[in-house]
This record gives sequence, C-alpha cells and structure tokens, in this order.
Amino acid sequence: MRVSLNQIALLALMSGAATVDAAAGTGKTTRYWDCCKGSCGWAGKAAVNQPIQSCDRNDNPLSNMGARNGCESGGQAYMCTSQMPWAVSDTLSYGFAAVKLAGGNEGTWCCACYKLTFTSGPATGKEMIVQATNTGGDLGQNHFDLAMPGGGVGMFNGCTNQWGAPPNGWGQQYGGISSRSQCDSFPEKLKPGCYWRFDWFMNSDNPDVRFEEVTCPKQITDRSGCIRNGQNPTQGIDGTYVPTATKAPTPRGEGSLGYMEMN
Repeated sequence: MRVSLNQIALLALMSGAATVDAAAGTGKTTRYWDCCKGSCGWAGKAAVNQPIQSCDRNDNPLSNMGARNGCESGGQAYMCTSQMPWAVSDTLSYGFAAVKLAGGNEGTWCCACYKLTFTSGPATGKEMIVQATNTGGDLGQNHFDLAMPGGGVGMFNGCTNQWGAPPNGWGQQYGGISSRSQCDSFPEKLKPGCYWRFDWFMNSDNPDVRFEEVTCPKQITDRSGCIRNGQNPTQGIDGTYVPTATKAPTPRGEGSLGYMEMN
C-alpha cells in the first residue's frame, strides 16, 4: 500500500511525535524520583514561555517560579506529581526526564521533547516521549534519567520532606524499589507512576534507546506548563492506558543519578 507524505505526517501528529530538525542518536537511560525542583524550573535557562512548573509540599502548583528548591534548607519548591510517567497505549508512554546530550546545554534541551525507542530489555520496541525538566553535571552523554516515583532519590532527597519517605527515599538510594508491591505503601498521588514501571515499562532496568527530538504533545506541555519558543504543541493521545501487571527481572540497582540546582 502506498502511503503519502501527508499521511505519514498525520500519523506523526496523532502520536504527538512530529520530528523537528534537531538532536537524534543513541543513548542510555536510568531512573530517579528525588522530589526536587527541576533545573528547568528556573527562569533564564532556555527560550521558553515559562519555566517548568514546580509545586509546594502538598503538590499545589506554585506561582512563584523563583521559589527555593525544596531539597535545599528552607526550600518550598518540589517536583509535581503530574510529572510522572503514564501510558497512552500498549506501545507508547508520555513522561519527563533529566537530560544531558552531547554538544548541547540547558538552553537547547530544557522543555524540549524527545521520542525514545527502547532497544534493550523487556520494553524493547516500545516508545516513550519525554520532556526535559531537569539536567545534571554527573549524567553521561546522550543520557535520559527517567522520572518515575520509586526510582531512587540519588544524591538529593526531597521526598522525606515532601512525603515522609524514609531517610534515603523509598528502596535503595540508587535504583529505588525492587517490586511492584512496594508501590502499595506509597502516597496515593505517586502510586500510578510507581506501578507504571512494573506494568507498562515491564520493570526494564536502564534500557538503551534510540532518540530523536520531536515537537512536544499538548498532553505533556499541559502538565509542565513549559513550551519552547517557536513550537506549537501537537495533538497527542488523550487518556491513560492501563496495562496488565507484569512480573519482570529484578533490577541491578543502577538507577538514579543525583543532581540539584539551587538559587
């Protein structure tokens, strides 16, 4: 069957994956959820309409984009629970990540979106579109640290202050929890993103990826509030797909890397 270029473009727009002329390549992933305000939550990081939305300790959006990081003494700003991953089909999820790309900087990746195609582990062949909400000097090149509750706090832990998590966060400081049942004791708002890892993501442990920059789906920018100048979010897929719970390999415990931006 012959498919026209217009049809291809339409299919890309429907998935929220309209490619832009920008970064692409192969990379790696890890996982984290430190509850800290993301680095892209500060003004002046990139040419955007506004920084990434931050929340107070009760998960209410903050209007003061300059609020001090909750992972800093006396801080009030934390990661919002709306920035956890969710599945929109059996093969596609949306979410957020800390990002570091070769040859780039926060000015090029803050609030940009990337389509990741997983190339190793149980989720091989599945795709995820993530928006860059954070970064870190200790990330490797072409590295996506996927934000997911229970993924490990890494070097900085705001989850104890915000949610009453144990001193080193839930599970191991790096890598987080190891079983789906551990999600059951999480705060209600964090449970869906915790279950996502073991269901849709099939407990994949730091899979490799192919990546390409795409125009952000509206469903993502509606949650983060951040749009790069000159981009119009595409109409992606509404709703949430709920997969069947999956038992998968025990993780290696090489999850989160740590970083924090203070002002």
